[in-house]
Amino acid sequence: MAKKSMVEREKKRLFLVHRFFQKRLHLKNELAKGRNTGVPVSFKDQLRISSKIQKLPRNSSPIRVHNRCFVTGRPKGFFRDFGISRHVFREMAHQCLLPGVRKSSW
Repeated sequence: MAKKSMVEREKKRLFLVHRFFQKRLHLKNELAKGRNTGVPVSFKDQLRISSKIQKLPRNSSPIRVHNRCFVTGRPKGFFRDFGISRHVFREMAHQCLLPGVRKSSW
């Protein structure tokens, strides 16, 4: 089982990501608008937008969120399709709790 402080930290990061998602998306779109339309955004505007993005909380960036097993909180050996770690996956597969999963043998 992972430390509770680490699991809570990840929850806080997820909350911040959801809270600042629209603001971050708007600023990113404003920055990319010049590339899409062909009309270049002035350098001063690029610096202004970049500084606004940098003023957002660091933990509000989605890249800082780490996938964790929802049962144990383990950060490594994570299966995205199921949302659990490899240890929990194995136990659940043996107990036939995961639909469509069978132990392979060849």
